[in-house]
Amino acid sequence: MEGIKEQLQQILGTDAVLCNESMEKHTTFQTGGTADFFLMPQTAQQIQESIRLLRRENIPYLVVGNGSNLLVSDAGIRGAVIQLGSRMQQISITDDTMYIQCGALLSMAAAKAAEAGLDGLVFASGIPGTFGGAVVMNAGAYGGEMKDVLISVEVLTKDLEVKTIPTEDLQLSYRHSMVAEKEYIVLGGSIALQKGEADKIKASMTELAQQRREKQPLQYPSAGSTFKRPKGYFAGKLISDAGLKGKTIGGAQVSEKHAGFIINIGGATTNDILDLIAFCQKTVMEQFGVMLETEVKFVGEISRK
Repeated sequence: MEGIKEQLQQILGTDAVLCNESMEKHTTFQTGGTADFFLMPQTAQQIQESIRLLRRENIPYLVVGNGSNLLVSDAGIRGAVIQLGSRMQQISITDDTMYIQCGALLSMAAAKAAEAGLDGLVFASGIPGTFGGAVVMNAGAYGGEMKDVLISVEVLTKDLEVKTIPTEDLQLSYRHSMVAEKEYIVLGGSIALQKGEADKIKASMTELAQQRREKQPLQYPSAGSTFKRPKGYFAGKLISDAGLKGKTIGGAQVSEKHAGFIINIGGATTNDILDLIAFCQKTVMEQFGVMLETEVKFVGEISRK
């Protein structure tokens, strides 16, 4: 593996290649084992060259953003994690169009839009993920979704070609796009905003932030809403009606503030969280006949019995 490390360092730079890196540092749940390699590219070319090398050496790889939607196995991730984060977070504005690089946080993009007096991204100001991750899952909140503002997305295809895809071809629906199915990697994209008054836009963002603080357990590590919204229901209400608020397994707990959130109250393992997810699913199915689907994704080496 030492030879692979040196080759990766030649592509990315010595400080952009970490070995046996704990994924606790790179997920908002703050759980998970180590990744063999943790790579932090800053250009599309570096991503391409890294992937070519990994494929040539038969080393599996996983592309992540802010880790705000991931549950990483306690046994860790064999192979390489390619993080598209702080080294790829450029944002530029031309008139009422904003270009956002994949690693930029949505909160950062929303703040820059507000400063420029551009409206349309207020809904995203509290979403903890990166732009790339938000496109992949058509992230949304407070009545807005990425599909409402996206113009086009620049991706790296499975064949490592750079391609621009218009929004109408992304098959965006509730927490879904075709990006993952096609194994594309989002490099960046353009969104359409509307001119507004900076003070009013900032006030709207402040109001939504206050609502989140009042209704969501923001003081604890979590991945936001743990479950997708079942058709005709709300996951949090079903879990609450099942009497599961405050239910705890190890360091994982169904939030007493918002039952749609499973939180890390301290020292939780990924297995604690998975066990609690399964318990919620089983209980809600038994009581209401509704199967809760997870919004969070489990990745890494299987470590469960």
